[in-house]
Amino acid sequence: MYIRSIMFFLNRLILTALLTAPAHSANIELPALGDTASAIISQQQEYELGQAWLRAYRSRISEYNDPQLYDYLEELLYQLAAHSELKDHRLSLVTINNPSMNAFAVPGGVIGVHTGLFRYAKTEHQIASVLAHELAHLSQRHFARRVEQQRKNATTTMAAMLASLVIAATVGGDAGMAAMTASQAHSMESAMRYSRQNEQEADRLGIQTIYAAGMDPKGVPAMFEQMLRATRYTGSKPPEFLLTHPLTENRVADAKNRVSQFPLKHYPDNIEYHLMRARALIAIEKNAAASLNRFNSELEGDSLNKDASRYGLVLAHMGLGNFDDARKNLSQLISSSPDRLTYLLAEIEIDRREGKYISAIEKAQNLLRHNSKSYALRMMLAEVYLKANQFTESEKVLEELAQRYPDRPYVWFQLAEVSGLAGDIAGVHKARAQYFILNGVFDKAREQLGYARKLLVHDYQETAIIDQQLRDLADLQEKMKNF
Repeated sequence: MYIRSIMFFLNRLILTALLTAPAHSANIELPALGDTASAIISQQQEYELGQAWLRAYRSRISEYNDPQLYDYLEELLYQLAAHSELKDHRLSLVTINNPSMNAFAVPGGVIGVHTGLFRYAKTEHQIASVLAHELAHLSQRHFARRVEQQRKNATTTMAAMLASLVIAATVGGDAGMAAMTASQAHSMESAMRYSRQNEQEADRLGIQTIYAAGMDPKGVPAMFEQMLRATRYTGSKPPEFLLTHPLTENRVADAKNRVSQFPLKHYPDNIEYHLMRARALIAIEKNAAASLNRFNSELEGDSLNKDASRYGLVLAHMGLGNFDDARKNLSQLISSSPDRLTYLLAEIEIDRREGKYISAIEKAQNLLRHNSKSYALRMMLAEVYLKANQFTESEKVLEELAQRYPDRPYVWFQLAEVSGLAGDIAGVHKARAQYFILNGVFDKAREQLGYARKLLVHDYQETAIIDQQLRDLADLQEKMKNF
């Protein structure tokens, strides 16, 4: 039933896009010369399609909410996008705690990354190669071009492709396929696969993007080899990424040939990647004791980066409540890199877990003077205020974050929780409404806005804002119905 409903929703969504493509209100978007795909689905329609898909996706999966990992991936993604051929830089990053090697791109700028990707990528250059490849698929509009090539069954093809992304991330590839009939599985698998020409084009542009962004293009063939190696280890079942991006020895050889044409240059490894990799590995393992053994073994033997292995020890000790050991290992890292924000955030986290709230707040506030734009630092400060029972202060920090990042459900979720503790009941309902909108639960969103309006009936400015939000929500719901 779930699969059929998702398929029906996406079929209607894409059908509407196809039927309305020639004229889109008074502002007619002329396709770029040579971009015949825009005559079928405009870039704006593609963006709206992606946002609709994202709401459906979020209603079915649990995003992995690690502000530090999110900060790192988003910064890397935008660094690459700035040097790509992507024209529309409205990107939505989604992180999922899943051990599989996978990343995906959805029309409209949605990029998904599984934490499992960090298990296989040995350097930042390698993980960047995957993101650059996905950006190339978006910049060349391979989804819309496929619709153009298969007009007769375009809605089925595109909907199957998008629905299978939801299924794969929700219940896993095997379970998702088992839940479908053989014909449905074959249809979705075929829809998800890129053509050989699409892959070659994405490889070529991805390599150019990596080089233009000042990163090592050799990361592309190196990541390909990691993928092939993973395939050998897993037997007949390829990694999730290779189900939709088939990889051959010829593609590896072609990538090596392309990067050989670039001038030789030393590309330093970014330690921040390895620190975030340690966070991802701990998230995947979900067992602090096992993680402690892992990072101890790395320090005693082979390690991609010794400092990152020690940082992993810090995190594992924190998870086990061994705060003295965590501080001992962290002090070694801070002594060598006293200004590294990742280490200083760990220090604040230890203070918070030990109940040293005054110290944690002072450290966070001092760091904000030089890192005012850090999402991770502000989320950390909000969490410390919360644990210190300074609910109003926590609410203020989260309100600022909600204004800066209105499309992040996690911020609204946290704001709703803190507002309740601060006694701001109207704030609870307003934050919950925004959270539900981003997750596609429109009835509950309208309900929450209604509650907020009743509480603020004597506040003309606030009621006017809520009334506008209700009208916007009604417009959005009507649009979704038409899909």
